[in-house]
Amino acid sequence: MTEASSTSIRRKRHIREGPLHLMMLPAVVLLILFSYLPMVGIVLAFERFNPSKGFFGSPFVGWDNFKYVMNMPGIGQVMWNTVYISLMKIVAGLIAPIAFALLLNEIVGNKIKRTIQTLIYLPHFLSWVILGGIMIDILSPSGGLLNSLLGTFGIEPLFFLGNERMFPYVLVLSDVWKEFGFGTIIYLAAITSINPSLYEAALCDGASRFKQTLHITLPGMAPIIVLMMTLSLGNVLNAGFDQVFNLYSPVVYRTGDILDTLVYRLGLLDAQYGVATAVGLFKSVVSTCFIVVSYLCAYRFANYRIF
Repeated sequence: MTEASSTSIRRKRHIREGPLHLMMLPAVVLLILFSYLPMVGIVLAFERFNPSKGFFGSPFVGWDNFKYVMNMPGIGQVMWNTVYISLMKIVAGLIAPIAFALLLNEIVGNKIKRTIQTLIYLPHFLSWVILGGIMIDILSPSGGLLNSLLGTFGIEPLFFLGNERMFPYVLVLSDVWKEFGFGTIIYLAAITSINPSLYEAALCDGASRFKQTLHITLPGMAPIIVLMMTLSLGNVLNAGFDQVFNLYSPVVYRTGDILDTLVYRLGLLDAQYGVATAVGLFKSVVSTCFIVVSYLCAYRFANYRIF
C-alpha cells in the first residue's frame, strides 16, 4: 500500500468518525469543567485558606491540616462508621438483587414479571431528597406507617431515625430498597444468557428447580457476580452522602456520621476549608487505591478490563 492510499484511508476514516467525536465533545467539555478544573482546589489541603487571598495567596502549612484531622476527637469513629456502613451496603446490595433475580426468574408470566421489574426499579430514579421524606414519614414514631403496624401487635413505637443502634441498619435497608431493582435487572440479563439446553438436559435427568438453580443458574451468573463484587470495592469509603445527610441528626452522629458529612460540616458550616479539603483528599486517594485494586481483581477473576 502506497503512502498516498494510506493517507486517503485515514482521511476517510476521520471523516467517517468525525460525527462520533463531535457527539463526545459536550461530555468532554463537562468532564474538564466539573472534574479536572476543580482539582486546582486540592491545594487548599496544604494551606490555611483565606478567601480574600485566594488559592495561591493563602499561607502554606504543609501537612498541618492532615495532622489536625488525625488528632480530631471522634475521627476514628467516623472512619469506622464509613467503612462499616459501606461494607454492609456492598454485601446487602449483592445478596438482595441476586436472590430476587432468582425468584423473579421462576415466574412464568412475562406481564407479571415485567410489572414487578418496573415497580422495584422505580425507586432507583428518585433522589434521596424525595425518598428521605418518604422514609421519615414511614418511620415516624408518631403516626408513621411502620410504627402503626407494630402498634397493632402491642409493640411500643420505635424512633428508628433517632436510635443510634438502629440507624446504620436503617441506612442499609433503605439503600437496598432503592437500588436492588437496578441490580436485579443486571442479574436477570445474566440469567437470560445461559444456554436453555442446559436446563432441558437437567430436566431430562430429573433435576428439580432448586437443583437447576444451584447447578446451572448460579454458576452461569458467577462471572457477573464476581465482576459486580470486585467493582464494588471502589465504594468502600462511599457510604452515601445524600442518604445520610437527609436522614441523620445530631442524635445519631456517633453511629451515623461518615467522612462525607464530616467534610460538609467542616467546610460549609465551620468554614475550615483547608481541613475539609484534607479529609476529602484523603478519602479520594484511598478510594482510588481501592478502585485500582477492584479493577485488577475484576481482570483477574472475571476477565473484565476497561481498555
